[in-house]
Amino acid sequence: MKKNLTQEEVNSNLNLFKTFLTSLVLILVFSILPNSVSFITNNLKSNEIVFNSSKQSFEEILDKQNKKNKITEDTLKDRFSWNIFEDIDVFGKDENDEDPTRLSASTIEELFKENGYSLDTVKETKLVNTGNQLTKLPKELKNIESPKKRKKLFIKIVLPLIIEENLKIRFDRKKLFQIINKNNTSSSDKAWLELKFKQYGVKNNDLAKLKIRMDEIPVSLAIAQAAKETGWGSSRFAQEGNALFGQWTWSGEGIKPLEVEKNKKHKVAKFKILKASVRAYQRNLNTHSSYKQFRIERAIQRDNDEKLDSLKLVNFLEKYAETGKEYTEVLKKIINQNSLTDFDDVNILPTSLKMKNLI
Repeated sequence: MKKNLTQEEVNSNLNLFKTFLTSLVLILVFSILPNSVSFITNNLKSNEIVFNSSKQSFEEILDKQNKKNKITEDTLKDRFSWNIFEDIDVFGKDENDEDPTRLSASTIEELFKENGYSLDTVKETKLVNTGNQLTKLPKELKNIESPKKRKKLFIKIVLPLIIEENLKIRFDRKKLFQIINKNNTSSSDKAWLELKFKQYGVKNNDLAKLKIRMDEIPVSLAIAQAAKETGWGSSRFAQEGNALFGQWTWSGEGIKPLEVEKNKKHKVAKFKILKASVRAYQRNLNTHSSYKQFRIERAIQRDNDEKLDSLKLVNFLEKYAETGKEYTEVLKKIINQNSLTDFDDVNILPTSLKMKNLI
């Protein structure tokens, strides 16, 4: 028979249980407290505020660099946009309405020196800075007694002009192949093609012919022809009309030769700046019927994945001058004697990764 507990005994037992439970909790708390404090002290220093100055400096530098890159990209976008590369009137008109400045030979040499621009450096690095471009030849060029010095200065002046104009064609050619390889041609692509068909004198939307005509002229060949046609920059046509390649015109602005046969009424094409002369020369070789075989040979070299060979291509320029084959032999001699092929693989100094990838 069970014994009934009094109320006093029940209360006593309950207090004993509470006391035991409280003691157990206190023992557990004090046993884990030291480890908890140690962990908090070592790992959760929440009251300390640490400023990472190195990260802050890096972010500031990165921000400045991003802004700088943005400016560079915008500049390049303007400078190398397709609109800027559009055709010019090959007989004298240019984008700039202001009269270009003519610097003296000594000033040019000093500027080139300050910019670290030398032909030895170009040959070593295979890069040229297009910031070294000039609009006119110095008058004193023909008075430089040392042929070697005069030739070097002339090459330094025309080299960046030729390379940049070649680069424009390279960009156009790259865009052309991208369009050809597309499944669908956009309206902007069609408009661009129409413009290029017109510039390169291609009829009936002949993409194959455009591909052959839209190509670069080897740098060594261009320098050699400029040297031959201007007497290394000393001719009247080069000095007065920025005519580097002796192109004739019957209707455009030009300079009349002092000695010309009565039945010939041609003039030597005149240009406002040197770059316009280079562009007209390239367009001449790329479109005129007299140089069709030149373009075919160049296309063959391209199809064979060969480097454009100026010493082979020059054989197809007999019609460029009245002296024919003799003219091409002179060009070969100029190329070889002055090691001009060293400049054939020179590129523009890229100012951004985007520019480098385009080149």
